[in-house]
Amino acid sequence: MFCNFRTELKVRLLILFFISLLSTTPKVLYSQWNAQNVTFEFYGDTINLEIDHSVFVDFTSSLSNQSVKAFYQTINESNYQSLIHSLIIYKESHQLNDWFYYQLIRKTAQQISSKSDNYHRYTLYKWFLLTKSGYDATLAIGNNQLLFYVKSDDNIYDIPFYTKAGKQYVCLNYHDYGKIDFEKNKIYEVEILIPEAIKSFSYKVNQLPNFRADSYSEKDIQFNYHETSYHFKVKLNPQVENIFANYPIVDFESYFNIPLSKETYSSLIPALKKNLETMNQKDGVDYLMHFTRYAFLFENDQDNFGKEKRLSPEQTLLYDHSDCDDRAALFFYLVKEIYNLPMIALMYPTHVTIAVQFNKPIGKPIIYKGHKYSICDPTPQLQDFKLGQLSPDIRKNSFQVVYEYNPNFK
Repeated sequence: MFCNFRTELKVRLLILFFISLLSTTPKVLYSQWNAQNVTFEFYGDTINLEIDHSVFVDFTSSLSNQSVKAFYQTINESNYQSLIHSLIIYKESHQLNDWFYYQLIRKTAQQISSKSDNYHRYTLYKWFLLTKSGYDATLAIGNNQLLFYVKSDDNIYDIPFYTKAGKQYVCLNYHDYGKIDFEKNKIYEVEILIPEAIKSFSYKVNQLPNFRADSYSEKDIQFNYHETSYHFKVKLNPQVENIFANYPIVDFESYFNIPLSKETYSSLIPALKKNLETMNQKDGVDYLMHFTRYAFLFENDQDNFGKEKRLSPEQTLLYDHSDCDDRAALFFYLVKEIYNLPMIALMYPTHVTIAVQFNKPIGKPIIYKGHKYSICDPTPQLQDFKLGQLSPDIRKNSFQVVYEYNPNFK
């Protein structure tokens, strides 16, 4: 009898303990017992996230200030913190630029709420995840359209923006709507105060993701220089096209400093350096100018993409066609990586080109801030212009120096 009583007492105490635990730590247990594991690929990496079920909030109401605020109030009371923490930890450990962190948020939002199933809900999730990551982002409504803006100090040229209290907010999802007549379709900001959302978003890209080696393919690139044919097998990743699909036109400083991925770099730059070993500096720059000029076919952006688009150096290598600013960016990158010479980017009314500072200028120099720069045009023209030469039809026009690179003042 005594043993049975002690056993029964232990059982009752255990029951009371678990009841107490349930009453004091409901959120922890809810997170453990009511979470959904989400797995997706992110530029060669596999992302595993545990998302609490309370984060899955429906949005079927008509689009309005009230419905958006109601969605925010509900999801803001959910157990979202561990999800944000996981995203930020990944961002920091992989040193993601803001643009790539936004791609991670897009893919996460897609897992929670598919873009094709409910575009408004998908956009709300992107906005929520970005703001809870500390970025100052806003929403605006007009004509059943939900526009998603983020504060940015960068110069952006081809997407809508508005200013508030001296701050610039640029639209992150304008491409989803194609074209909006903001005169006919007025938009109104949904005012929701999120104290932690204070950071500016930067479009600067100084590092590409570490793609898996097996996700690359080889492209044969060849050109002729002084009656010699040069061939390269360059490793390129098709995911680069998706990365920059909706990347806006940024200023030339940001644009010219987008690097190559590691695999592409290692398949091209050492090979170029080897070919340049026996050349002096000017001949080497001339070689790089001709490589950029003739290894790719020319086509203007309007014919190629239907709009103005600036390709990063890796995109120029990836695509078969490119225009003058694409080649200027690639040529700038090659000269910077191999010779690290001072350079300026010149923008004429219909042309962009590069001028390089040598110890002694070649041809008629461009004088800028007291220094002499020699034009090195990496775009094919009607004739094969040499170092220091530029088509007379272009040179007769005025130009603007849109970027200056000085390796001594980074």
